[in-house]
Amino acid sequence: MRSLKFVALFVVLNTCAWIIPQVAHAQQGSVSFQLFYDELSPYGMWVDYPNYGYVWIPNGDPGFSPYATSGHWIFTDDGWTWISDYPWGWAAFHYGRWDYDNVYGWFWVPDNEWGPAWVSWRRSPGYYGWAPLRPGISISIAFGSDYRERNERWTFVGERDITRPDVSRRYVNRTKNVTIINNSTVIVNTRKDDKRNATYIAGPDRNDVQKVTRTVVPSVVIRENTKPGYQLNNGELKIYRPQVQRGNTNGQKPAPSKVMKLNDVKPPSVRNAGNRPPDGHPAKNDRIAQPPKSQNVQQSKAIKPIPAPDRNTGNRQPVVNPMKNIRTNQLPKSQIVQPSNSIGKEKQSPNVNPNNNREKQPQNVAPTRKNVKSQLSQPRTNQSMQDEKKQEDEKKRGR
Repeated sequence: MRSLKFVALFVVLNTCAWIIPQVAHAQQGSVSFQLFYDELSPYGMWVDYPNYGYVWIPNGDPGFSPYATSGHWIFTDDGWTWISDYPWGWAAFHYGRWDYDNVYGWFWVPDNEWGPAWVSWRRSPGYYGWAPLRPGISISIAFGSDYRERNERWTFVGERDITRPDVSRRYVNRTKNVTIINNSTVIVNTRKDDKRNATYIAGPDRNDVQKVTRTVVPSVVIRENTKPGYQLNNGELKIYRPQVQRGNTNGQKPAPSKVMKLNDVKPPSVRNAGNRPPDGHPAKNDRIAQPPKSQNVQQSKAIKPIPAPDRNTGNRQPVVNPMKNIRTNQLPKSQIVQPSNSIGKEKQSPNVNPNNNREKQPQNVAPTRKNVKSQLSQPRTNQSMQDEKKQEDEKKRGR
């Protein structure tokens, strides 16, 4: 019996010893820089930058700024953590550092140490602010009085808005940065991760934020994710953060599959202005660039003018001319009814019966030439005959 228990215990221990490393490897597997080179290539370009080696330039939005564009802050076990809306945010905002080039804009320098956000924090009365740490800046340097980031690289927000999911809509105009920075102090607050043997810049104290926001700031638990990206659900943040080695275990040196020449990189205002949605369809502004249909109709009229007799009628049915059977060319001009009058009435009342127009014509119409001829051919009147007979009688008496 004892031997059976011993065998069973031995099997269980060996099984656990085999399963636990496999799970740990699946969650925090060791990878090389090749992971960054492969995963970020679809979203930007790799270039060989002087003094840094391979750096990555994102195809970001116009006006892109790291730890400011398309993201927000949450408080986790490791301090204030930046949650990005970009599919590559799990890498570029938690590993490595950002720097700025006056020609090419922001670029990312990869590194192998994970952190909730590699930024420096400041506090000013009524404001919280942060700025990306440049490559080579350690935590001790960042906390030192001699370390100063450029004023325009700082992002400030009202202290009550730091926890908002739409914090990017609440940023203070950078023209006020100088005044705010001059009245600010560096936030010295760190968190130590014993499991990863790392120390992080934690940012504003949680209790201070709860006081100014007058709300409870929940502490989100970080869990390991097995694939690139974030998953934030039910107070847990699953994030992909593997242990990264600088070189491959097989002896091959990691390198991007495609490296663009630095001189071929366009300025950010040019390369970002032509961005299109992922589906390849044109932007909405391009769709509404077509003139409205009403304008198209007017243009077609200008190109193909309507003949003069038809301009007032458009596409209406032909209007019966009430004077059609009258020889108006022989009427006095003052008595001729212009056809345009009847057409105007047709416009005002589309259902006018053409026969009604005949009833409205002037009643005293001069006789036609036919009637004049008939009058000339009629016999003389009785009065004229009597006058002639009287004249004949007078002639006879005179004889």
